[in-house]
Amino acid sequence: MNTEYVKKIMLITLKWIFICVLIGLFSGSASAFFLVALDWVSQYREQNYFMIWLLPIGGLIIGLSYYYWGKSVVKGNNLLLEEYENPQSTIPLKMAPLVLFGTLITHIFGGSAGREGTAVQMGGAIADQFTGIFKLDNKARKTVLILGISAGFASIFGTPLAGALFALEVVYFSKINIKSIILSFLVAYIAYYTVELWEVQHTHYAIPFVPEISFITLIWVLLVSVLFGLAAMLFSRSTHFWGHLFSKIISYPPLRPFVGGCFIAVAVYLIGTTKYIGLGIPMIVDSFSNPNASYDFLLKILFTGFTLGAGFKGGEVTPLFFIGATLGSALSLVVPLPIALLAGMGFVAVFSGATHTPIACTVMGMELFGIESGIFIGIACIIAYFSSGSVGIYNAQIVKGAKYHLYQKLKRKNSELL
Repeated sequence: MNTEYVKKIMLITLKWIFICVLIGLFSGSASAFFLVALDWVSQYREQNYFMIWLLPIGGLIIGLSYYYWGKSVVKGNNLLLEEYENPQSTIPLKMAPLVLFGTLITHIFGGSAGREGTAVQMGGAIADQFTGIFKLDNKARKTVLILGISAGFASIFGTPLAGALFALEVVYFSKINIKSIILSFLVAYIAYYTVELWEVQHTHYAIPFVPEISFITLIWVLLVSVLFGLAAMLFSRSTHFWGHLFSKIISYPPLRPFVGGCFIAVAVYLIGTTKYIGLGIPMIVDSFSNPNASYDFLLKILFTGFTLGAGFKGGEVTPLFFIGATLGSALSLVVPLPIALLAGMGFVAVFSGATHTPIACTVMGMELFGIESGIFIGIACIIAYFSSGSVGIYNAQIVKGAKYHLYQKLKRKNSELL
């Protein structure tokens, strides 16, 4: 083999490993700081109930910051997906501090939101800066964006395998190459271990008992999985509905989160509990051992859809975990399956349906709950994926694969009948 060719391949390989190390370290460190800060603001809010009345002011601050300094990055995760599909210009680094600041403001004053969107946006913005530094072309830039998404997701949830797969699956597998796959896993583990080095802890869940697979058990799994898919559909459509409504009614963007914050503050006061705002992790953990009320998941859908639709910042994934886990927990009162298994299935299945990423969600379930529950988790994620409709939480996501073909076929049949 030509020596010069081997040397060139080695240099390219070393360059990409170096890029992965940089993205993993910076994104992992950003996530570690975010997790610590998020934990602090969440505890502070719970200890100071009056903070909820300042939510409109927090919303106005977020709205003004994005209106005057963040118009180019206001699309958030959708901007990452758009740039992957149709590369235009490097994502401004200011996306990272803006979404970090906006998410912490949302949580300290009592908005209902998650954290995945923030970590992914920080990872994507950090990663894309290396496009210019290393003078990468558009094809290589797509790989860099995958690395940013992978690092952000893996580091925020402590699930490197799922993080790598999520980054690949959310942009649709057919448009990636083997290099992107290998590098996505590499950067996910670097980011994950970076958080570990900072000694930042992730939440742990457990499914202590997994029953044997039987015909009756399988029927119950299929039925509840369809419900998880419908919950995912309701969440996605609810979020988009509130976003369109606020845009239609209030023309000045900074006023949208201000008005939304007023409604949320009053609603929290009237229901007399804060369990539907913030991340809701205590509720998620509790759902694995104690049955939830049948309306818990619906109220979380309402609060989160309204919060994000109004223009507050944060992710959708942790609220999706809440919705799925509490729905599964509530179903344990009528479904003869272990409560922890139902909560765990819902935890990842609703996420699968809302993001069109059943493979990543299946792997995430096994990383979080153990491989013993893998069959149940896999079935739940796939069925929820197919039963959640064609609209997900990301407007810019290109939905392809089996689900796309199924809905296209159904659409053609319906048009023929009409």
